[in-house]
Amino acid sequence: MVEARVAQLTGVYAVSALGRGADAQLAGVLAGVPAFGPVRRFDTAARRVTVAATLPEVGTLTDELAAAIDAACRAAGLDREGRIGCALLLAVHGGPATGPAPAVLANRLAARCGLSGHTRVYTSACVSASTAVADAAAQITRGDVERVVVAAGYLVEPDQFALFDAGRALAVDGAVRPFSAGRRGLLLGDGVAAVVLESSSGRRRGGADPVATVAGWGRAGDAFHPCQPEPGGTGLARAVGGALRRAGLAPQAVGYVNANATGTAQSDAAEAAALRRALGGHATDVPVSSTKSVHGHALEASGLLELVVTALALRHGELPVNAGWQGPDEACPLNVITTAPRRTAVTHALTLNAAFGGANTALLVGVG
Repeated sequence: MVEARVAQLTGVYAVSALGRGADAQLAGVLAGVPAFGPVRRFDTAARRVTVAATLPEVGTLTDELAAAIDAACRAAGLDREGRIGCALLLAVHGGPATGPAPAVLANRLAARCGLSGHTRVYTSACVSASTAVADAAAQITRGDVERVVVAAGYLVEPDQFALFDAGRALAVDGAVRPFSAGRRGLLLGDGVAAVVLESSSGRRRGGADPVATVAGWGRAGDAFHPCQPEPGGTGLARAVGGALRRAGLAPQAVGYVNANATGTAQSDAAEAAALRRALGGHATDVPVSSTKSVHGHALEASGLLELVVTALALRHGELPVNAGWQGPDEACPLNVITTAPRRTAVTHALTLNAAFGGANTALLVGVG
């Protein structure tokens, strides 16, 4: 009998306001200290909100992405020869920007980092990176490729900051409070990440041990409203159900959820409804938190940054706290991790993302 191919994470790297490198991300989310502070990168004098989670010293997005890709490849044990024929899936913002167009950027990064396989760009807002990971895992499990690099990046900049501020989506109290009573909105944050996914059937001599597996993935749309989530969470629930079916697991196998929860009233309540719909009674038992409460919302890069911290936390056996908590909200009856990181021996976790236009993704991570 032919052994089923599994997509394994063999190299991970990430940068956020929590610091540089995978270890800094894990330490930051477990410390639970929000990284929000005054924005110094551009003028915010005309804005209602003036804070975000930004690194004090940061290069161009191109340079940060190239460094992340190189670091993830090194962590996976991929030298220049090992990168030949490797694909690059890139998630970045698709609108006007000061840098190169996304397709041009992807080709430049591939050439700079020695990745000579195909390139593909994802510009589908806040599900960009998680969609790229799902596509990479699908390519690997089908046997189309042996390995794929997925990279994603967003650095807080004035245009998107102004749009979210004008739309009154940013938290005027300077804190992100997912699922909490009194939550006021989201805050943006820097995020650049890269991961190497490889087939379990094509293990390389001297290759790195896997950090985790992408055991399942699901994608679904609800097309309810250009910006507002569908109140019943039907699209996100279908995405969770798809991830569980692909992994062949029951809802009770989920031991942790790194929620999309941005700290906005409608989206957090809709996500809680989605979890109840998808997980049934287990939704009130499974530990839940949103690491956006400490590193902010990295838009197109959120899915990859959160995949990295979820995989690392699961492997470490300690679940991140949900910062900013002020008290329960009856619209979000979940087992939120509110006071300190929680020790665990669970083997599977969900990381969820949702975007404008009703796009929803679920990635099921496994360890052990």
